[in-house]
Amino acid sequence: MKNISSVLLISALAFNQSCTTMKQTDIQQELPAPDPSLSSNPFMKKSKLQYEAPEFDKIKNEHFKPAFDFGLKQHEAEIIKIANNPAAPTFENTIVALEKSGEVLRRAQIVFSNLTGANTNPTLQALDEEYAPIFAAHSDKLYLNENLYKRIQSIREDGLDSESKRLLQYYKQNFEIAGANLSAADKEKLKQINQELASLSTQYSNKLLEARKQGGVFFSDAKELDGLSADEIAAAASDAKTAGQPGKYLLALQNTTQQPLLQNLKNRATREKLFKASWTRAEKGDANDTRSTIEQLAKLRLKKAQILGKKNFAEWKLQDQMAKTPEAATKLMNQIANPAVETARREAKDIQDLIDQQKGGFKVEPWDWNFYAEQVRKAKFDLDESQIKPYFEITTVLEKGVFFAAEKFYGLTFKKRTDLPVYHPDVVTYEVFDHDGKSIAIYYLDFYTRDSKNGGAWMSNFVEQSYLLGTKPVIVNCYNYQKPAPGKPSLISYDDVSTIFHEFGHSIHGMFASQKYPSLSGTNVPRDFVEFPSQINEHWALDPVVLKNYAVHYETKQPIPQALVDKIKKASTFNQGYMTTELVSAAELDMDWHTVSNESQFIPVLDFEKQSLASHGFNLATVPPRYHTPYFAHIWGGGYSAGYYAYLWSETLDNDAWEWISKNGGLTRENGDRFRKYILSVGNSVDLNQAFRDFTGHDPDIKPLLRNRGFIK
Repeated sequence: MKNISSVLLISALAFNQSCTTMKQTDIQQELPAPDPSLSSNPFMKKSKLQYEAPEFDKIKNEHFKPAFDFGLKQHEAEIIKIANNPAAPTFENTIVALEKSGEVLRRAQIVFSNLTGANTNPTLQALDEEYAPIFAAHSDKLYLNENLYKRIQSIREDGLDSESKRLLQYYKQNFEIAGANLSAADKEKLKQINQELASLSTQYSNKLLEARKQGGVFFSDAKELDGLSADEIAAAASDAKTAGQPGKYLLALQNTTQQPLLQNLKNRATREKLFKASWTRAEKGDANDTRSTIEQLAKLRLKKAQILGKKNFAEWKLQDQMAKTPEAATKLMNQIANPAVETARREAKDIQDLIDQQKGGFKVEPWDWNFYAEQVRKAKFDLDESQIKPYFEITTVLEKGVFFAAEKFYGLTFKKRTDLPVYHPDVVTYEVFDHDGKSIAIYYLDFYTRDSKNGGAWMSNFVEQSYLLGTKPVIVNCYNYQKPAPGKPSLISYDDVSTIFHEFGHSIHGMFASQKYPSLSGTNVPRDFVEFPSQINEHWALDPVVLKNYAVHYETKQPIPQALVDKIKKASTFNQGYMTTELVSAAELDMDWHTVSNESQFIPVLDFEKQSLASHGFNLATVPPRYHTPYFAHIWGGGYSAGYYAYLWSETLDNDAWEWISKNGGLTRENGDRFRKYILSVGNSVDLNQAFRDFTGHDPDIKPLLRNRGFIK
């Protein structure tokens, strides 16, 4: 997942709407001088570390608020000069000036956003709730300012290079999507809604973080954890002790509906307890119940869309995406949903048959699926997850797998850095070098789950690449793997391996950014394109050359046997009906929440979800959506509202492009250079549909995706 923070979507630009009536004599005001008390604030000047990496050894909670306050004032003054410049509007004095503005605010916001996601605390959470509406208002002061909009409209494309033309078009579209054409009265309504939405989204995220923390399940007897490894049980005991329950065992919740440990837990009551804790984590009627917040968010998003002249929120949100319309996104989802559900039905029968053979005496439930699916996989493919994990030690997967593939395909090399400060002791840092030996990026990794971190896995920037600003990328990948007991290896599943390759795909997209303007740089692309580079990178996990290099037994140091590799490959389409159904049902659910066109259609959260799933034929109780509405963080607390379909859209691009790579030699530098040239290095500076055609020679085709998932031959 690419982290799309509301803070970071503000752009770098905002100013007070009242400035449009200022007299010309007031225009040339000086920028506010920093208060002497801010001299020690690390956000007031560029970091002296390589590539302006954040000075985490100096950054404290108390630095954010004064940096925000000064940054907002400074930014406003900068924009007043741009908006009321008496000179005729030009690309340089308007667009380029906007791209350069807001330096202090940008630095403080980008670090703050990353910390509230990866290592938050009550102080940062309170600041997040306080400033979310302030930042939303700050953004509106830019996009709803008629004077600035007119300046941008009047700038001609004649004589501009292609990237500059693209940036000008980008600004015009963003202003129009944001409501620059609205009446003064409607602008005021919209500003109020935007501030309320920002506050509610932040409240939702804070509630969900606490709900996940409180939702973990304690067990008193290790026998209840039968099926887990000794190391996993030791980790559970350590986590319980840390949580103030020594002598017990804590199974913490991960972001998704299904929990990874369910496939190994032999005790059915334990499985049911863990699953239900996951499912109900945010609907307990307590302070962390998210349902009321969600209902408010959905209604306000509809109001916002209708003020902006659209039938519903999804129609408004998809204007600048590759899909363009909710209908196009839904058409793609439906093409995938039908074969996925039918395949899941066959998988459910196989599981039920196994339960019956074992004289289980019960019908399969969601908490049983992964446990028995693992047994079916063993029976069909003789593949045991416990046989695989010893070959996937997390640092080896990273350095000998992910980095190795990047070296072979792109010519990159990596050097571990221990001299750069980090925001948590678990974080490790690398410097990245291009094929010619030149340093191109700093890369942070944060592998392990903790109470202060949001669930899931994501990539984000601490510094974005821009030739205009003279900056190179500083990137972070965050995960939520269970931290092993002290002195024990961190062994992960093959699905977890795929996740590491996936998130690094986002990172490599950011590392290869080669844009002049920060707004178009790197991963600043439509949501339904941003997952394409990450998903295609997953394929390298099973490439024979790459796999043999990193799949090494953590004790014997022997490479994974070919017989086990063959089993993994043969089982690659196993359980795809289930996995695709849980994904596409969540995507359809997201789209249904955001295609409501009349407020009367909103009903209580759980009833709405039930109705939505049934309407699309997702009536398999054993296959719940990957995210239940109350903890669907992508769409209520992140940037994926009306956009969760993006994973499926991007996967269509990914599988089609992968077929091209496979047919043209696979893991070669020539292919890597081509993919870098046409896809990874262009950012949002070109038409991305054309970029895909330039790489593959044709429009996207869904059939490779269906083949890859085993739905068609």
